[in-house]
Amino acid sequence: MITDNTADSGARFAFTDRWGGVSAAPYEALNLGGAVGDEPSAVRTNRALAARALGLEPERVVWMRQVHGKDVAVVDAPLPGESRDSAPAGSDPCDEPGLDGIVTDRPGLALAVLTADCAPVLLADPVAGVVGAAHAGRPGLVAGVVAETIAAMVRLGAVPERVLARTGPAVCGRCYEVPEWMREEVAAVVPEAYATTRWGTPSVDLAAGVCAQLARLDVAAPRQSTVCTLESPDHFSYRRSGTTGRLASYVWIEEGAA
Repeated sequence: MITDNTADSGARFAFTDRWGGVSAAPYEALNLGGAVGDEPSAVRTNRALAARALGLEPERVVWMRQVHGKDVAVVDAPLPGESRDSAPAGSDPCDEPGLDGIVTDRPGLALAVLTADCAPVLLADPVAGVVGAAHAGRPGLVAGVVAETIAAMVRLGAVPERVLARTGPAVCGRCYEVPEWMREEVAAVVPEAYATTRWGTPSVDLAAGVCAQLARLDVAAPRQSTVCTLESPDHFSYRRSGTTGRLASYVWIEEGAA
């Protein structure tokens, strides 16, 4: 269920795998994403199980309706209407605008990113008591969601040089095959994301791209997950399975720590 749960100077970072939940195939078992076709009641149960395993109340976790963009919101509570994120497939999960980054300065309020190959980026300045979470797929990486999230944190008092960063399980550059034109499109913005698969075809390295963007923003190199979601049977991968569940990555400041 929770594969990595670490504390650093009052900041907490956690990542899930696909096991320990109640969802049936093809979402077995700990699917945390709504609007992917899973039963809404199963998603709600899974979110509660994961939150409590982390010592959090489910209502203290903020979820986004992710749209592969760069929009970022500052939050002080779960987003209005987000409980509908567990609506059946084909329905609008939420009336709120789509977001791919969220930031808060509220201790004990956890920010969550949903992924199944994209790179989850978790950020924290424990001194300022500010955290951020970004969903960095290929479009978001190119659009600049990482920079937008850092900028929103700075407006709340964070200092880039103090920010602790983590990247979670994602498809690796050895596996993320794309057309040549797409690799060139990404590399034109983030040259470090240029990659080649193990079998010699064009690919994109999302984690390398995120690291490069953070470095240009004066954020120290993140602690990176070694998990490739496409290669790991313990993690959801849209590229491998098509219809599948979603992993979650969480970041928060412990109450009383900031």
